[in-house]
Amino acid sequence: MAEQTAPLQRAGEPAGQADGSMITAEAKPDAAVVRDALGVGIAVGLSGFAFGVTSAGSGLSLLQTCALSLLVFTGASQFALVGALAAGGNPYTAAAGAFFLGVRNSFYGLRLSQLLALPRAVRPFAAQWVIDETTAVTLPQPTRRAARIGFTVTGLTLYVLWNLTTLVGALGAEALGDTDAWGLDAASPAVFLALLAPMLKTTTERVTGALAVLLVLGLLPVLPAGVPVLVAALAAPVVLFMRGRGKGPGAPEAKNSSTTTSKDGR
Repeated sequence: MAEQTAPLQRAGEPAGQADGSMITAEAKPDAAVVRDALGVGIAVGLSGFAFGVTSAGSGLSLLQTCALSLLVFTGASQFALVGALAAGGNPYTAAAGAFFLGVRNSFYGLRLSQLLALPRAVRPFAAQWVIDETTAVTLPQPTRRAARIGFTVTGLTLYVLWNLTTLVGALGAEALGDTDAWGLDAASPAVFLALLAPMLKTTTERVTGALAVLLVLGLLPVLPAGVPVLVAALAAPVVLFMRGRGKGPGAPEAKNSSTTTSKDGR
């Protein structure tokens, strides 16, 4: 249990301070983690209805629609695939765009594997749940135990609800009529943006997010589906590079000197 309840050390953080302030991080109650995870899982899981409706309206069969949610299980890629097919795109091109959009989950997995430290036998099954929402819930947790609980509860809740509501949406698509008029394909991205926005606390994070959005919107008309999202990942190194240039070569030394004060307060 010591491994699970010990505070997680984030990349780039010092191991601890002399007064133990970073070593004795307060553990988050299990009930609070479960509550947060259920909130995300239920809120996003219900938007599987939108995918079911959109997929059926795009011409996919009930079996094909449900198979996408069961096996692919990454909402943005699923919406990209059915959206491209609905627009008359080539199936192979649509699948390629969905694949490129899903590549981001591989990068999530690299970070989550360090935080969760799951047994090898469990990792192939856990990989199915490495998506935007589970990552958003897992990363802020202060301990490994809380991270595992957040990941498991979010993943299980979201997987079950997403697939159930996909089935309901696909069955009810005919009753809704023109699915394009409802704009349901925007439901999942809107929910994810609502989850992401509170996490952008610093100016650098906000600028990075804004630049990423501008890149996606600007490149959507000219690049295949999925590619603009990958290009938007360049926003992070660009902002960090510009931030480093803005500080100038003497910034690190100035920062260090400002924190080194004499005993009399000068």
